[in-house]
Amino acid sequence: MPTGQSPSQAPSRELESPSPRPSPARPAGRRRVSMDDVAQHAGVSAQTVSRVSNGYPGVVESTRRLVLDAMRELGYRPNSAARALKRGEFRTIGVIMSTLATTGNMRTLEAITRAALEQGYAVTLLPPAPAQQEDGGFSRVGEDVVDGVIVVMERHQLDESLLVLPPGMPAVVADTDLAHVYPVVDTDQDAGARSAVAHLLELGHRTVWHVAGPEESFSAGRRANAWRALLQEKGIEAPPMVVGDWTAASGYQAGLRLADEPSCTAVFAANDQMALGILRALHEKGRRVPQDVSVVGFDDNPDSSSYLPPLTTVHQDFSEVGRRCIEIVLALLRSRPPDDAATTVELVPTHLVVRQSTANFRGP
Repeated sequence: MPTGQSPSQAPSRELESPSPRPSPARPAGRRRVSMDDVAQHAGVSAQTVSRVSNGYPGVVESTRRLVLDAMRELGYRPNSAARALKRGEFRTIGVIMSTLATTGNMRTLEAITRAALEQGYAVTLLPPAPAQQEDGGFSRVGEDVVDGVIVVMERHQLDESLLVLPPGMPAVVADTDLAHVYPVVDTDQDAGARSAVAHLLELGHRTVWHVAGPEESFSAGRRANAWRALLQEKGIEAPPMVVGDWTAASGYQAGLRLADEPSCTAVFAANDQMALGILRALHEKGRRVPQDVSVVGFDDNPDSSSYLPPLTTVHQDFSEVGRRCIEIVLALLRSRPPDDAATTVELVPTHLVVRQSTANFRGP
């Protein structure tokens, strides 16, 4: 540092060699380590520490490393709350989920988190509340330091009166039908289910049985409606629908029932987990897949290609769903549209992945 220049007068770009560093020691007592403590320890100005802490350019690499080392040695933690208040944003997106128990929700959360990190945002998860207290989970949004909210719901036709968000809070909803209230990002459930049923009919099967997800699920309802509608369009009466709960155990119970139906040669399961249970039940009952019964799932889980046999399934692009949720909520955050701005529905395309669990109909 030039002779006679105080730390507060140091230029914003630290090109000079820093002063000799004192021996590592935390400030006396238990008080929080300050930016001035780091500056004194590193032999640089407090302004330089601030620039390093906030990631600003203009600090030479050797000085930046020196400051970071001093932060680590002293245990300095930037006051993120104060920085957020100064910027007017917290760079955090809140995610409200009705459940963490389903594979689809977990993959959606993973995709949202990854997309947020790519944009320099963190994600805070509001723990799921019991259905009868779900509005309590929503009310917490006003208490948390978040810039926007993504709501991932399982419940069909969620009562918008429960979705009470702070005025002006940017919000996007995934996997439900509140498009008249908030922007919605969803997988194209209808097209995905239709592709599964059409594939089985093209293989010559006379009808397709369906193992649906739980009745309260919006996604399950959309997939079941598409299954039934396509059969009706082909002049085929839909067989009785079997309802599961997304788990392999419920698929297994459904599969035991379907194995005793001689006319059942093709099954469309609303997700891969239930399809896994169906495969086990059919095997135990002596019904071969795909020689006797063809099975199609929905999701294209990472393990579905390792099922026995490898599962034909509808691929959902969870990464794209997460990316679009983050893009929309950040666009709302930056533009601050009026409350009566038109809402949108964005459907992420699906595609059928054909593997070895489906084959041509071989019956009479």
